[in-house]
Amino acid sequence: MKTAVIYNSQTGFTKKYAEWISEATGADCFEIGTAKKQDFDRYDAIVFGGWACAGRISKISWFKSNMDKWLDKMLVVFCTGGSPAESPEMEAFLSNNFSELEREKLHVFYCPGGFNYDKMSAGSKLMMKMFQKMVGVKQDKTEADMEMLKMISHSYDISDRKYIEPIIKLFHDIADR
Repeated sequence: MKTAVIYNSQTGFTKKYAEWISEATGADCFEIGTAKKQDFDRYDAIVFGGWACAGRISKISWFKSNMDKWLDKMLVVFCTGGSPAESPEMEAFLSNNFSELEREKLHVFYCPGGFNYDKMSAGSKLMMKMFQKMVGVKQDKTEADMEMLKMISHSYDISDRKYIEPIIKLFHDIADR
């Protein structure tokens, strides 16, 4: 199955996962700026990766604007973020990025990455500082709030190849049909 992996990465976590998926599937891998100039007609599957930002998957609007052209292809989306994989909010977050009709055409996955403040844009750093402050002054903080504050107070990396296993399994299952 001829596959293209397209990604948008700010701090490197999404790029890392895109490269791992590309290696595991033999896919061509494109950064979104390059992908916008490509013709994807020759591909059977398209994988898109973006990072979580303020409740949205970065650059998902570009991917969604192309979905109608790719109806004959297997479509996969993965999102990276700073939350652990088992975070209960991830399912709702992923679901909220797509309409019901879009979800019927997609396979969607979450791959935890982390935070790298050294590579964040100034705007993202400012947004994270504001978020830290907002959670920090919150009255009656929950255990989840305290854990979140602890996590986002510094850079960390929780990425792991094991998180692409469901994506790779999907490709193997389809190839075995």
